[in-house]
Amino acid sequence: MGDLVLYVIAGEPSGDRLGGALMTALAAERSAQFRGVGGRDMIAAGLQSRFDMSELTVMGISEVLPRLPLILRRIRETADDVIATRPDALITIDSPDFTLRVAKRVRRALPDIKVIHYVAPSVWAWRPARAAKMARSVDHVLALLPFEPPYMEAAGMTCDFVGHPVVSKVQPTREEVAAYRQGLGLGPDDRALLLAPGSRRGEVRRLGQDFLETVRLLRREMPTLAVVCPVAETVEAEVRALLSELPGPVHIIPPEGGDAKRLAFAAADAALCASGTVTLELAAAGTPMVAAYRTTWLTAQIVRRVIRVNTANLINLIDRSETVPEFLQEFATPDALASALMPLLTKPAAASAQTDVFASVMEKLGRGNTPPAVRAAKSVLDLIDGRRAQPDPGRLPDLTDIPGPMARHRGKP
Repeated sequence: MGDLVLYVIAGEPSGDRLGGALMTALAAERSAQFRGVGGRDMIAAGLQSRFDMSELTVMGISEVLPRLPLILRRIRETADDVIATRPDALITIDSPDFTLRVAKRVRRALPDIKVIHYVAPSVWAWRPARAAKMARSVDHVLALLPFEPPYMEAAGMTCDFVGHPVVSKVQPTREEVAAYRQGLGLGPDDRALLLAPGSRRGEVRRLGQDFLETVRLLRREMPTLAVVCPVAETVEAEVRALLSELPGPVHIIPPEGGDAKRLAFAAADAALCASGTVTLELAAAGTPMVAAYRTTWLTAQIVRRVIRVNTANLINLIDRSETVPEFLQEFATPDALASALMPLLTKPAAASAQTDVFASVMEKLGRGNTPPAVRAAKSVLDLIDGRRAQPDPGRLPDLTDIPGPMARHRGKP
């Protein structure tokens, strides 16, 4: 039996990390050659990338339009290379605007090729028709969330829940956390609030001032409250300028901070964050949190009409609860945020109520089980070797009955 030939495509750093871990796990199970498009992690795992993945890492109309001709050309070139390679399988990772367009062109030319997509689209939240459209080009999906497989199988694809990569991150020890807090000048009775205002300029612009005012309100009751803020590279200048307005102890962790971000998450007594993947990172670190989000007025009006769930928070979705206080749009006021944070900073029982749920959610996401990348590799090989059964659509999970702020936007109690 010769080497497997696998064509793997990722279009952004998070997908590159998934791809690198998957390729490493695949290579441990089977001799394989990798072609495709990826970044640092995938290249380190043995990929010869056809071009620099950073060409695809753009977001927003203002960034995409000038580069649209290049992106369309890369879609054609990548699809043509897959067709010429005729791999044992094509593995596309997230970035559906690029990867699934490649898969669509490949499927037309090679109708029997096995196509696997890593990271299920959020059809449980909105645009459910995407799954049926995706099924025309994709055979099998690797899902990060436990409730996603039924949605994919209902559309005609096979799907395995493989676990979320957040559970594979090694958390710091108590000794490491204590040393880090001491390095920040924090004593055992001092309190630290982690701020995570987002990784996009629009998020920081719309939430930043409210986050600062929230800190000011909290410091009326807790004058020595320290602020710790890991900064994403994409918004470093904006966040530094924002925090320069805040007196008192403020510790900024730069993008190149290495382990400092991991330590900061675990060392904070509570966090105020923009809703997103960061909520899972905080939960993995056992850090109680309050989440907020605000988008443009027009986008909010559209989302309120098409969204199918009542919460934007993955912790609440997985736990089917309102464990993490979440404030969206006009409800994300400094008074509301400060009122929700104060018990987490001052009452151990309030913090424990969250962290107990976090431990359960991490288990549901795969902590303590086979690592997600290894599960993903087994799922890929099962499909290639013909060991994967046909989809068996069952009853879809009802996520519309989970309480949350979107219910209030719809006029429900």
